Amino acid sequence: MTDQTLAYGEGDASYRAAGQEEGIRQLVDTFYDAMSVLPEAAMIRAMHQDDLTESRDKLTRFLCGWLGGPKLYSAKYGPINIPAAHRHLSIGPAERDAWLACMREGLKSQPYADDFKTYLLTELWKPAERSRTHD
Repeated sequence: MTDQTLAYGEGDASYRAAGQEEGIRQLVDTFYDAMSVLPEAAMIRAMHQDDLTESRDKLTRFLCGWLGGPKLYSAKYGPINIPAAHRHLSIGPAERDAWLACMREGLKSQPYADDFKTYLLTELWKPAERSRTHD
């Protein structure tokens, strides 16, 4: 564990470990960059608009709150319901795993502690799984 008072997942420890809003924005940028180049992510990239500005903003804002920081998503876009937000998309295990592969790739270039990267990938499986719309 890094030198911090709270464990990841407690209070704003994860938000701080991720570099707060600026660090999360950098992660999201590398995540979407990976989505645009990884062959296994082509099907999930196709689910997004050509211009990823809004997608980047939404994911950044979501992750800020989800990691224990300010609730920036709801402040701008209203409450989030992950299953309902993805209901219009065809998301199964392959799409979930492609999303996680993009996140894994994005994490490689982040200056996060290794134990935080591991923690984050483990925890991100949960909202990724909740996004599924079929088996």
